[in-house]
Amino acid sequence: MNEPKNPSVIAREALKRLAAGHVPPTPANYQACYNEIAKLPNAAPFPEQPLRQIALALTTRDKEQAKVLERLDQAIGRRSWHGIQEALVGFYNAGNGGGARPPVDEPALSPEFSVRLAHFVESVLPALGDENPQVAEMLSTLLGALREVPVDVPKLQAMLASFNRQIQFAAEEQVEIKGSLLKLLHLIIENIGELSLDDSWLKGQIDGLLTVVAPPLTLRHLDEMERRLRDVMEKQSEAKHRSLEAQEEMRQMLSAFIERLATMNESSAVFQGKIEQSAREIEQVKRIEDLAPLLKDVIGATRSMAEETAISRQQLQSLQEKVQATEAELVQLHLELDSASALARHDPLTDALNRKGLDEALAREIAGMRRKDAPLSVCLLDIDNFKKLNDRLGHDVGDSALIHLANVARANMRPTDTLARYGGEEFVILMPDTGLDDGVDAMVRLQRELTKAFFLSGKEKILITFSAGVAQLTAEESGADAIRRADRAMYLAKRAGKNRVMGG
Repeated sequence: MNEPKNPSVIAREALKRLAAGHVPPTPANYQACYNEIAKLPNAAPFPEQPLRQIALALTTRDKEQAKVLERLDQAIGRRSWHGIQEALVGFYNAGNGGGARPPVDEPALSPEFSVRLAHFVESVLPALGDENPQVAEMLSTLLGALREVPVDVPKLQAMLASFNRQIQFAAEEQVEIKGSLLKLLHLIIENIGELSLDDSWLKGQIDGLLTVVAPPLTLRHLDEMERRLRDVMEKQSEAKHRSLEAQEEMRQMLSAFIERLATMNESSAVFQGKIEQSAREIEQVKRIEDLAPLLKDVIGATRSMAEETAISRQQLQSLQEKVQATEAELVQLHLELDSASALARHDPLTDALNRKGLDEALAREIAGMRRKDAPLSVCLLDIDNFKKLNDRLGHDVGDSALIHLANVARANMRPTDTLARYGGEEFVILMPDTGLDDGVDAMVRLQRELTKAFFLSGKEKILITFSAGVAQLTAEESGADAIRRADRAMYLAKRAGKNRVMGG
């Protein structure tokens, strides 16, 4: 008689089988494989969530049905199939005037309940995709069972348990696929960025893509990034087309320039030949009157050469002006392209800098601070009671409140200051040439201005306040360290009663 295997041996063998069969190592797959090797019953997990969805779909007509529905909820919590069966039968009887209870071994479901359950099952499938034919086949069989009159409840229970198992497998696989695709997309984007370090406009697109594909994904951010990238691509196409045209124009102008130089060289050679010929003839002249025709020829050749030189100078000057105009046009196109790419460094909601834009601005300001030996203060502010505002009035109003704060902050900042959205309802303000005390005073003034500028939600006036911490960078401190100090000061401001500014 074989001795039972050690659990650790079974576990290793289960992992090997999953790898050999290219089966995703999900908890459910691992458990099934482990049970098979250990010769244990592979009991299906209790479908608590689908059953609760069914219970929520039931509507009560009277107090009796409401009581039965409570018993159904309790039975699901206890994972008691017998209790669930009795509660469903009781719900049916209560809905039919307390009629005779059907036999326990032949439970019945109302047509309305079957239709609701069928709708629930159909609504699950789109979220799982259409790559798994087994799930689609199981769904078709389950829907067929729900359309039978009367519905065979025990058979339906078994089918629901099996369907729930398949849903778990498919859902886990979809999560893994999504995670793998995101990793692959990150690698592709980063690789493109590494290959194109010299193109600032492309670097802006790369930075924006890496920011927008970072979890959690939101459709709003993806749509905004798509719009901005399309704008950059249009400008890129325009710049590329104009660059090709400019290259052709340059080629033609260079060809004309070389041709003109060749003509000038040929004319110079002819002129030099005439002068040399005239010089030889002058040496042989015996009488003064014979010099007149020779001098006339020399003067004519000289005048012709001078005219030709003037024409060549004008043509070369015209070529130079065309070259300069073309260069200026290309510079303008690339400036517009860089400007469009810079949008990829901005938060799409508030138009403040995003985290990537903040990192670049912080590095630039720190370099300037150390070069000029001037102070630099960093403020981290957080809107007070923002979650309550979101819960009470909705996320759209919350987004509008963030936009309102950003607009008021920009209106009261200096042109040299920088506003960035740090995350959620948090913002960072960089204040160059500003010491700690002046930075605190600036944030207090911003609080006063925000108090005057009421935020309107419909006809309701809402007072938005914030708590802030300010830190002045030390000589050797990094930007991240200064932000952490400002964050600690902001937390103290929250603890002190909110709507306050503290230095860190």
